[in-house]
Formats: sequence, C-alpha cells, structure tokens
Amino acid sequence: MTRRPLHRLIPCLLVLLLSACAAGPRFYTHAMPDVDFGAYRTFGWPEQLGTDRGGYETSVTQYFKVAARREMEALGYRYAEENPDLLVNFYTNIEDKERTYRRTTIAPTLATGYYGYRFGMYTVWPVYATEVEHFHYQVGTANIDVVDAAERRLIWEGRVEGRLTDRALNDPAGAISDAVADIFQRFPTHAR
Repeated sequence: MTRRPLHRLIPCLLVLLLSACAAGPRFYTHAMPDVDFGAYRTFGWPEQLGTDRGGYETSVTQYFKVAARREMEALGYRYAEENPDLLVNFYTNIEDKERTYRRTTIAPTLATGYYGYRFGMYTVWPVYATEVEHFHYQVGTANIDVVDAAERRLIWEGRVEGRLTDRALNDPAGAISDAVADIFQRFPTHAR
C-alpha cells in the first residue's frame, strides 16, 4: 500500500528535477573593488555607443537607453547630458549555434525469405538504427559597461547570455527592457 503514493511522487520529483536543470540566461558581473559607487551622482552616454552602427543610432540603442535610464534613475543617479560622472555603454552580439543529438534505437525487423516463418513472432538478432536530429538556434549576449567618465575607466560590467526566444526576436524592446532590469539587479548598491 505504501508503494502507490511513492509511484505518484516519483514523476513529480522527476519533473521538478528536470525543470531545475533547464538552461536559462546566465548572468556575469564584475565591479572594481576599490570603487565607491555612492560617490557618483550623474550618468550619461558616450558619444558612440557599442550598439550604434554606420554612424547612426539604432533602434536597439534606443531600447537600451530607455531601459538603462530607468534602472540608473531607480538606483538614485540623475541623467546629465553634459559632464556626467558615469558613462553607460551597451553592446550586443547574436551567434548562430547548432546542436546535434544522436540516438541508437532498435529498429523493427521484418522476417522475410528463409526466415519468414518468424514473421511477427520474434527475431534472433536486433537491428540497430541511429537517429540524428539537428537543432539550430541563436544565442544572444548583452553587455552593459559603466565607466568612470573622469578617469575613462571601466568600473562595472554586467552581462547576460542565453538562447534567443521567439518573444525576444519578435519584441526586442520588451526583451531588452527585461534583460537590462535583470542585469541591473546585480549592480552594486550605494547610499542614495
């Protein structure tokens, strides 16, 4: 009688275990240890942002600016067009990836010819087949650099990388907004 509840529990535990192993975005941050982030009051953008192309501001740059400004202001910094204490820069990269999975399975056999009398009952030796599946996907990386404007020195870097979903590709503004918010959750806090 105690086996029945255990049989019901095992599939639930397996689902939880597999969902815990699911790959999500990976975050990386690095802050210079000697920096007092509370000493800075204002932020702005460098003249040429990493997401700009061909001498013009891209829509990706505009999405990053809106999201980064929201996050920096939430941290207590003020936006300044001229002479900001900090410069916030962005960079993105998309890389095409391919993953191949191979599975060996036992293929059904049909007994013919001399061995036709076995048809449908049994086989003497197994026949193996290899199934190959190719998956193509894209991995995106977004970097945010925070630079001490006076010293021209990188003081904090936040990066996220992960598989690009259909939502991210169809709604880049929303995906960038979410990614920037997640990256800035790891920003060193300071006294406001």
